[in-house]
Amino acid sequence: MAVRSTTILGVRKGGEIALGGDGQVTLDKTALKHTAVKVRPLYEGRALAGFAGSAADGITLFEKFEAKLEESHGNVRRAAYELAKDWRTDRVLRRLEALMVVGDPEHLLLVSGTGDLIEPDDGVAAIGSGGAHALAAARALLKHTDLSAEEVVREALLITADICIYTNREITVETLRGGA
Repeated sequence: MAVRSTTILGVRKGGEIALGGDGQVTLDKTALKHTAVKVRPLYEGRALAGFAGSAADGITLFEKFEAKLEESHGNVRRAAYELAKDWRTDRVLRRLEALMVVGDPEHLLLVSGTGDLIEPDDGVAAIGSGGAHALAAARALLKHTDLSAEEVVREALLITADICIYTNREITVETLRGGA
């Protein structure tokens, strides 16, 4: 049976970062849970992380990323680089089936087990089954509205929920502002 992803969207705008995700957990053709939380603040609330993919693997990645944040004294870019490096080279981590979006008010990064570490030029990153929909919606909202980063994430995820069958309207959004 195929475990389907979710939608995670991150937006940096005006000294703020917002990271959100829907709550749906799907196994094959069945939605098993509607209120899962796949984004969370880390490192005493100074960084955010969200995952798409296997729940157990995502939780493992949260723990690994937070440990890297501790080692790098909260440097999100350094922690993400070290996680991507370990994830690619470690035999156990390499088998994890998830992707992450991580960030703080200065940086937003997509991290994968294949060693990808991408910092988008436009401050928008999305992963999961509805990632492309959320990315497009967020870019349009940023270009044509004055919404805050948090409002863009929430609205883009709601638009995505209307399109992607693996994304629902039970949205969780975490936000950090510069100087936090």
